[in-house]
Amino acid sequence: MLNAIREFTKLEAAGGIVLFAAAVLAMVVANSPLAPLYDLFISLPVAVRVGPLEIAKPLLLWVNDGLMAVFFFLVGLELKREVLEGELSELGQIALPALAALGGMVAPALIYVAFNVGDPVSLGGWAIPAATDIAFALGILALLGERVPTALKVFLVSIAIFDDLGAIVIIALFYTSDLSMVALAVSLACLPLLYLLNRRGVTRLTPYLFIGLIMWVAVLKSGVHATLAGVALALFIPLRNPSDPEHSPLHSIEHDLHGTVAFGILPLFAFANSGISLAGVSAQVLTHPVALGVACGLLLGKPIGVLAMSWLGIRLGLARLPEGSDWRALGGVAVLCGIGFTMSLFIGSLAFHEDDLERLFAERIGIIGGSLTSGALGYLLLRRALARR
Repeated sequence: MLNAIREFTKLEAAGGIVLFAAAVLAMVVANSPLAPLYDLFISLPVAVRVGPLEIAKPLLLWVNDGLMAVFFFLVGLELKREVLEGELSELGQIALPALAALGGMVAPALIYVAFNVGDPVSLGGWAIPAATDIAFALGILALLGERVPTALKVFLVSIAIFDDLGAIVIIALFYTSDLSMVALAVSLACLPLLYLLNRRGVTRLTPYLFIGLIMWVAVLKSGVHATLAGVALALFIPLRNPSDPEHSPLHSIEHDLHGTVAFGILPLFAFANSGISLAGVSAQVLTHPVALGVACGLLLGKPIGVLAMSWLGIRLGLARLPEGSDWRALGGVAVLCGIGFTMSLFIGSLAFHEDDLERLFAERIGIIGGSLTSGALGYLLLRRALARR
């Protein structure tokens, strides 16, 4: 049994499978006799107090503001590694995925806005279909085995990285509540301290994490979404250890966090945010403008935006097709980019209030429907395009 579990966790698709299973389980539990226990679980009050400083939130918000900060910390580590020594370290490698990601964020947002232009509340969810879930997308790509050119996989990973960066900027600019200038000043004061640690060659992670915790509390109290503290902290984690060139603090903590995030934090996030009761929800929610805007944004907007901007970049001579690929294969990857899920769920939790059940349910229907259809269609297109390999 243990060996089977170990083998499963090694699969590229494993993280996506567990994530989706957690979301389905939440929907089942929330619409079963266990629903009161589910509500009790996500609303469980949790408080931490140190002197006059108190953080008191229901468990759901500890997951969304606390555990997801660890996820964004991992995203920040991956961004830094890719920029310094990975696929984004050379300008020529950046152009195509950067342009594709830009188109893949703008087009879905425009489609969503077109469906919801007359509803100011629903318009708040315009960014929901703008991100790609790399765990799911890579998992489906892995089903095609060695037929997938390495450059095509790198292209997909790079798009997802730029998508995550775009989502971080969107959250900072558009999903921030009333600001507390004192708390914001405390959080900003942590940045030069982290910089000094990095410049002095401090490689022990404890000082970084201690200052990062202070910064997270300050950002939480400031009104800016607390997950951004995780990204900021990641940028100062040293890539190299001057006294031990073979050891990388950044690689080490990134490796340690991958399993925890993929099989712990993200499934818990999906479970806590996907359990919406269907009681009192009519079938008309399937045609709700929010559901249609999200689903069409993911299924149509993503590939249209990715392909249009890729074509423009190649046409202008700024980029070229991934090695070993053609436009049919690129189209299949563009459709896979319509798998939103994790980041879409996260932005949806910021866009709509907990008591707005109609929009919350419509948003989740759109995310699940658009993501599943994009995944199945992308797989079929790529299987056909790469049949000769």
